[in-house]
Amino acid sequence: MKRIIGTIPAIAIFAGLCLGESVGAADAQAVEAPAEAEATVPGAVVPAGTRVPLVMINSISSKHSEPGDPVYLESVYPVVVDGRIMIPAGTNVSGTVIHSKRPGRVKGRGQLRIRLEQMILPNGVIRDLSGRPNALDGRSPDNFDRETGTVKSQGTKGEDATDIANTTATGASIGTLAGVIGGRTGTGLGVGSAAGAGAGLAKVLLTRGPDALLDRGTHIEMLLEQDLHFSEDELQDLGSVTGSRSNIGPGPDPRRNDRNNRGRVGRGIPIGIGRLPL
Repeated sequence: MKRIIGTIPAIAIFAGLCLGESVGAADAQAVEAPAEAEATVPGAVVPAGTRVPLVMINSISSKHSEPGDPVYLESVYPVVVDGRIMIPAGTNVSGTVIHSKRPGRVKGRGQLRIRLEQMILPNGVIRDLSGRPNALDGRSPDNFDRETGTVKSQGTKGEDATDIANTTATGASIGTLAGVIGGRTGTGLGVGSAAGAGAGLAKVLLTRGPDALLDRGTHIEMLLEQDLHFSEDELQDLGSVTGSRSNIGPGPDPRRNDRNNRGRVGRGIPIGIGRLPL
C-alpha cells in the first residue's frame, strides 16, 4: 500500500512534464505558423527569362574599353507581368565590361562582352540583378553571339583580298606603262604586278580590322538570368511613374566600318610603288 502511495506523486510529476511539453510545442507551432505564412506570401516577381529592351547611354569599344569599365543603359519600353507594369520605361540599368579584345592585324576580330548587374526604378528603388545581352540592334554592322552575349566586329578577309587584287592591278598598269615607254613591256608588267601585290600585302599586315563597338543609342535586349522580387510598397503607383529620358544618341551607323576602311593605309594609291627598274 505504501509503495502505491509513493508512486502517485511520481506519476503526477511525469504527467505534468508531458503536458507541459505538449503545451510548449503547441505554443511554438502557433508562433512559427504566422512567420511561415509571411514567408510564403507570394510577392511581385519578374521571372527569369524576361526580356527587357534597353538603350546604351554611354559608348564602349574594344579599342578603348577594358574589363571592369562601367556600362550605363536605360529601358525604353515597360515590362508587364500579369497585367501589371513591373519595370517602367526610363529605368536605369548598369553593368560592367567583362571581356574586351582588339582585332588582330592578320586574323581575329574585335570582341566585347558585358554583364548587367543593377537597376534603379524611376521611384528610386534599387535592385541587384543578373542579366546579359540577348539581342543586338539590327542597325549595327557587328556580329552577335547569342549564346555567349559577345559582340564581334566584322571580318575583313574579303576586303583584304580585294585590296591585294586592286594594288596588284594598279601596279601592273603602272609597270606596263613604264615598260612601254622604256621598250620593255613584259618586264614592266611583271615588276609592277609584284610591287602592287607586295604593297597590298603590306597594307593587310600593317592595319587592324574594325573594332567591336556599342555606340550610344544602340538598342540591346537584356535577358534576366534570375528572378527579381519586389514588395508591394516598392511597386506602389509605379505604373504612373516614368523616368526622365536621357538625350540618347542616334545609335549605330550601319556603314561605320565602310567609312573607317576608306581611311585605312594604302587606300587608292598602292604604297611602295615608286620608280620601277626597267
